[in-house]
Amino acid sequence: MSIVQVPHSIKTLADLLERLGGIAPERVQFQPAPGTATEQDVVEVERREKLLCELVDGVLVEKTLGYRESVLAVAIATLLKNFVGHRNLGLVSGEAGMSLLFPGLVRIPDVAFASWERVPGGKMPSDPIPDLVPDLAIEVLSQGNTKREMARKCEEYFKAGVQLLWIVDPDARRVEVYTAPGSVRTLAEPESLDGGDVLPGFVLPLRDIFAELDKTAPA
Repeated sequence: MSIVQVPHSIKTLADLLERLGGIAPERVQFQPAPGTATEQDVVEVERREKLLCELVDGVLVEKTLGYRESVLAVAIATLLKNFVGHRNLGLVSGEAGMSLLFPGLVRIPDVAFASWERVPGGKMPSDPIPDLVPDLAIEVLSQGNTKREMARKCEEYFKAGVQLLWIVDPDARRVEVYTAPGSVRTLAEPESLDGGDVLPGFVLPLRDIFAELDKTAPA
């Protein structure tokens, strides 16, 4: 497991929170101490406390979660899995699917697709944090996410080799589609997402996703 020390420029908690994207202090775990956390700590805190944390600069950062965000992620994952599974194109992971982007950097996209070409050995990984960079990463925004945090994630995803990133905004009911950190287009209802070069032929109308937010019990 890799240890990535917090840079020497970090002198205070405020400096650390700023580097992590202006996130709330309650998301930063102090056991183990910031700057000393490893990939194994990510696994252990999930097993021990059922707490999902990403690993950034040797710091365990709690992943923000919300019920409606989870519902949207499941809806997207279901439609994506139907397309991918029917064609046996690769693997689709959900909101607990950890990815080792670089040594010491663990991110947990809400949904991700990895083609078989990227899956080590072409079979289901047994490691809880596989050395596996997805082709497509999908993040569903929660209230705790900040713009700077998501901008950093975007940079990291593409630096690691992700080809396509969708950032889903439940409040605005729109999706930002990135093919590179500086290349983004914003889609809203009644437009549709498509798989581009990553998943040719895959089309997902945004109304099919955001309709989940409008569901009510039958009268």
